[in-house]
Amino acid sequence: MRRREFITLFGGAVGWPVVGRAQQPPTVIGFLHQGSRELPALSNAFRKGLSQAGVAAGAVTIEDRAADGHYDRLPALAAELVTLRPAVIVANYLPAALAAKSATQTIPIVFLSGSDPIGSGLVSSINRPDGNITGIAPMFTLLGSKNLELLHELVPKATVFGALAKPSNPNAEHQVKDLQTATRALGQELVAFYADDEPQIDASFAAIDERRVDALVITADGFFFSQQDQIIGLAARYHLPVIYPASQFVTAGGLMSYGANVSDAFRQTGIYAGKIIQGAKPADLPVQLPTKLEFAVNLATAKALGLEVPATLLALADQVTE
Repeated sequence: MRRREFITLFGGAVGWPVVGRAQQPPTVIGFLHQGSRELPALSNAFRKGLSQAGVAAGAVTIEDRAADGHYDRLPALAAELVTLRPAVIVANYLPAALAAKSATQTIPIVFLSGSDPIGSGLVSSINRPDGNITGIAPMFTLLGSKNLELLHELVPKATVFGALAKPSNPNAEHQVKDLQTATRALGQELVAFYADDEPQIDASFAAIDERRVDALVITADGFFFSQQDQIIGLAARYHLPVIYPASQFVTAGGLMSYGANVSDAFRQTGIYAGKIIQGAKPADLPVQLPTKLEFAVNLATAKALGLEVPATLLALADQVTE
């Protein structure tokens, strides 16, 4: 299967108590986060996946390493995890997955990546991944044009759209280009803004306000996922309609989102990690692609922005927050 045949997460993990089998040390899972450690709900989803694969909570302990958005730290963190000799390394999103792949060719790796796993160099085959790596690919980075289309339907009078991207993410450039193409098709303008850390996110929103951007698309990036409260708060402060790559933002107060279910992706990642702990080989576990994409809307946030959600959009929504 190639990129055109298909349209990310995780966990984070705090270790489980060591109450495992008698006189047998718990199995170590290495967890490499490109952002910060994940929200409890996503950590719980990962643990649920492990349980569904037949791995008891007390049988494992998790070693977390988080880059907190500083992607240049990922190679050293991945190398540190390798020295612990974990049974499997779980890598959250593309930069972390690439760092883990470079760090070891023997320890099994399960990635959660919103990118095309073939085009980004993680695997050469979906159905039978290479060597020691497989994972879950929610394909967030290929959904920009649909996000823009939905945002335009909600804010039809918008003439200037913005895109917020993280320049150190390998996907940033093509996500922005896809959005520019989609915006030109609407006869409108797109302005790109970039942020690599928390202060730059603040500065970008100030620049977005100064530029008089009418509506904003948040591109898919693991660091932005971990900074959801900051981003949602800034959107509210600047009274800005924003669409996000996943419904966790909408649940937390964001306006709208379109993409795969992140919690379910974390659960699937836990299942794959559990299967590997029990003896499965990565090459025998096909990369999982999204079977369903969901559209979420927060009506309370829309009301606060003075927006009325059209009936056509409500009819499409899989999740409506009152």
